[in-house]
Amino acid sequence: MGADREGSGGRRRPARVGAYAACGALLLAGCASMPDSGDLSGVESTPRQDSQVRVFAMPPREDAPPAEIVQGFLEALTSDDPQYETARKYLTDSARKAWDPSRSTIVLADAPNPESVPSGTRESADENSLYRLSGTKVATVDAQHAYAPDSGSYNRTVHLTQLKDSKQWRIDGLPQGVVMGKSDFQRNYVSVNKYYYASKVPSGTGGQLGTVADPVYVREQVDPMTQMVRALLKGPTRWLDPVVRSSFPSGTDLKKGVKSLSPDDRNRVTVPLNRKADHVGQGQCTKMAAQLLFTLQDLTPTGVNEVELQKSDGSQLCVLTENQAEGIAARGMGQPPEYQYFIDSSRRLVRMPSGNGDKKPELVPGALGEGDKKLRAAAVSRDESSAAGVSADGSSLYVGSLVSGSSLGEAVLHSQGKTAEDRLTTPSWDGQGDLWVADRDPKNPRLLLLRKGAGDPLVVQAPTLDGRVEAVRVAADGVRIALIVEKDGKNSLRIGRIQRDTKSGEPTRVSILEPRSVAPQLEEVTAMSWAGDSRIVVVGREQGGVQQMRYVQVDGSTPVGAAPSALTGVKEIAASEDERLPLVAHSVEDGIVRLSSGEQWQKVVKDGTAPVYPG
Repeated sequence: MGADREGSGGRRRPARVGAYAACGALLLAGCASMPDSGDLSGVESTPRQDSQVRVFAMPPREDAPPAEIVQGFLEALTSDDPQYETARKYLTDSARKAWDPSRSTIVLADAPNPESVPSGTRESADENSLYRLSGTKVATVDAQHAYAPDSGSYNRTVHLTQLKDSKQWRIDGLPQGVVMGKSDFQRNYVSVNKYYYASKVPSGTGGQLGTVADPVYVREQVDPMTQMVRALLKGPTRWLDPVVRSSFPSGTDLKKGVKSLSPDDRNRVTVPLNRKADHVGQGQCTKMAAQLLFTLQDLTPTGVNEVELQKSDGSQLCVLTENQAEGIAARGMGQPPEYQYFIDSSRRLVRMPSGNGDKKPELVPGALGEGDKKLRAAAVSRDESSAAGVSADGSSLYVGSLVSGSSLGEAVLHSQGKTAEDRLTTPSWDGQGDLWVADRDPKNPRLLLLRKGAGDPLVVQAPTLDGRVEAVRVAADGVRIALIVEKDGKNSLRIGRIQRDTKSGEPTRVSILEPRSVAPQLEEVTAMSWAGDSRIVVVGREQGGVQQMRYVQVDGSTPVGAAPSALTGVKEIAASEDERLPLVAHSVEDGIVRLSSGEQWQKVVKDGTAPVYPG
């Protein structure tokens, strides 16, 4: 979740969310903040605030005019008020009951601009009683906390009335949900992964269940741990729901009356559940606890080490430690990769230790390293026992064992494209040992799947993928796929959902459904790689801009933290889903280079191309 790549030791703990002690001060009909040092200062809606600043809303002052009421209400939406109680004080009784702030959060490029609508343009004769809120949409966060990029104009109205008894102005008509500027959203909300189990995907080699990250946005200063538990119990977001499952029985929620969850001094979290979970068995309970533990792992600086689930009567259902959870399910790849790989100047596959940049690359054992077959690209299986190589001209795909002395055999796939750019892409292995590759032949462009890297290729259906696939990277979970798609001379990054449909007596049908753009601001995407459970590193450029490298979330949002250090002439990029490991890139100027946390790019070899991690 954090954008910075960390050192190679220890478990990843970005400590993205925390409770910060601070106080608020009055800003006229608005919000205020108290920094850790310095004078009290008002909080504007637009400038990005320090993440450790708490913002408190203030109620409307006596005899405040309509413009001040509208502005005060908008400011109150950006505060850390858990139930928006202060914001509700700007509303009439009826509007207060009808307004649902949890319906959605609309994110605008800048704070919404309220403008009074002249009375001559509307039916109402009340002066200054109607205000239009306008702006440019950036994203929408729905009731499931799911983020989605958005665009276009935002135009909504807020109507005010003067109360008969007190003569105070209050809002009696307003849009559902919450609206705020991008900088306020970044200060108020944080992205955290929920975890579910991949459905229709076999268990890993150690019998562990595969987990799938489901990123959502929650309010950072408003008890995020309890928000995340409730969100997890309600189930996966709509996009991910068809390919994952939860171990919690339908209808499971926190026990009535539970207001807040927090770890004790041993980093143990106790979660009381309602009656829906009273009769689950021990095996199911431990799977439930593993989901919770993975979800809560990064919510505190020191992590959550243990989870206890309780029945509705307060008795214990089960207890699960961090070590026990890793025996039940695996996050991402499970074990970190042992090596990084690339193609050397002799067009052979070589490797070097993933966590040590000082050792020189060595030929991989087997025909792809020791043989005479010249390659332009390769992919290594996630268990690092096999590799697939694309011939130097891009026309043939070979699969071989990474065992010294092993032979290569005939190509498993051929492309009829006339040029190397119209032939096979770099392949990608999923967590089940299946091999994915795209054939870019303009006469027959296809996305293909080879079971265990052999046999007749299965044509993957992608009915709504508009364009030709130029690059393929499958996530470790086997249910999400990243694709660079070319259309009308422009390359864009899409994330698709992999669905496997099996009917009795019929071959499995594999489809890529609901592909969504996750870097719409980049006009030209040239390279990408998975770089975490829900994060991708992308190389591309904006319209009229220069090449840049950045991280993006699979929901299209931008993770907190710095982008990778600048590197010119990047042709290919490789990252591990274990975020502690360095980035590896192929630069036209420097060859194969590596970037570890807190360092600059370091040259590995001048002559080398096509860097990859297993996967």
